[in-house]
Amino acid sequence: MNIQQYFEPISKDTHSYISEDGVTTIGQAIKAYTEVDGFPDLADSSLAIMGVGEDRGAVGNKGCATAMNSIRQYLYALASPIKELKLYDLGNITIGETPNDTYYAVIDVMRQLLEHGITTIVIGGGQDLTYAIYKAYEMVGQVINITAIDPRFDISNTSAITSRSYLNHIVMQQPNYLFNFTTLGYQTYLVGNDHIRLIDELNFDAYRLGILQEDMSRAEPLLRNADVVSIDISAVRQNDAPANAHPSPHGFYGEQLCRMARFAGMSDKVSTLGIFELNPLYDRDGQTAHMTAHALWYFIEGFFGRKEENPYYNQNNFLQFIVQLEKSGLELTFYKSRTSDRWWVEVPCDNEERRQRYQRHLLIPCSYDDYQSAMQNEIPELWYRYYQRMQW
Repeated sequence: MNIQQYFEPISKDTHSYISEDGVTTIGQAIKAYTEVDGFPDLADSSLAIMGVGEDRGAVGNKGCATAMNSIRQYLYALASPIKELKLYDLGNITIGETPNDTYYAVIDVMRQLLEHGITTIVIGGGQDLTYAIYKAYEMVGQVINITAIDPRFDISNTSAITSRSYLNHIVMQQPNYLFNFTTLGYQTYLVGNDHIRLIDELNFDAYRLGILQEDMSRAEPLLRNADVVSIDISAVRQNDAPANAHPSPHGFYGEQLCRMARFAGMSDKVSTLGIFELNPLYDRDGQTAHMTAHALWYFIEGFFGRKEENPYYNQNNFLQFIVQLEKSGLELTFYKSRTSDRWWVEVPCDNEERRQRYQRHLLIPCSYDDYQSAMQNEIPELWYRYYQRMQW
């Protein structure tokens, strides 16, 4: 890989944390790009971190470009989640003369990391960087699902790519490599009915904050189904995360964000996690950066605890359940892992060309509740949306 040219080293002081009680910290274990140590050799890497201080597209939230090192100082002071941590910090991408120049650098770096099977944590910067991340998957020809933890739908009719419009720029790409987009935690009074209808017309999935807070386990299969998880820090309530120019008194609690980060880390499918819109100018004593560091710790812990479960590849580790729906005449095939008790449901596709293109997305993570719904002759909503999409 030839990506060092895009990066600036971080300060050695940023990650050299030595615990007073002898606990090995992430800062001690991580291999980071510093002027002293040089650029890390990624030959043995499976998880990398990079900072992208681009905030020119962050609507009304200038200052989030400085979030990377604020988060790092708290993250690297935490205890290493495993004994031998193989985690690499690539440093910060050099910001271009224009946002498009920065996007180009992110696209090329992410493309090469994806080609080498490296999962990446991207610390922004504005959430418009999700567009550049998508373009990297487009470059490698991979059709993907994106899940955004966000109080808003970032879709509008502006011609500029911003943190509030990146989704429509993704949707307009032709040929398109976005299979599904899911929003977790939207707040109706921030989005309006027109955008809710638009998201529904696009056949995307969206879950209100209150629905998820009633049962956070609902978020697990939705995050397990993502290739890219994009987090707008304003999805967390102001009391827990004040570091944003557009905070809300309502939102996820800090511990709920940590739980979702762990769900994402445990997913065998997630290959990019992005944390965006954290603005240290509005933070209180580093509170938001500290909370975000905890969320990243949970993602890292989940990542190194992945079980590599796939009913198509290791069938002996799964139980299969076939459910006949009497009302519709449909037949649903469910799989349950013998190891983790997690569930999947299969979406049929008779079109061979379409099946080849969307093979990775025909097996949908689901919950036991979805299986119970099918047993009651009710079609699980998520399955039906995917089924409709395959009939296009």
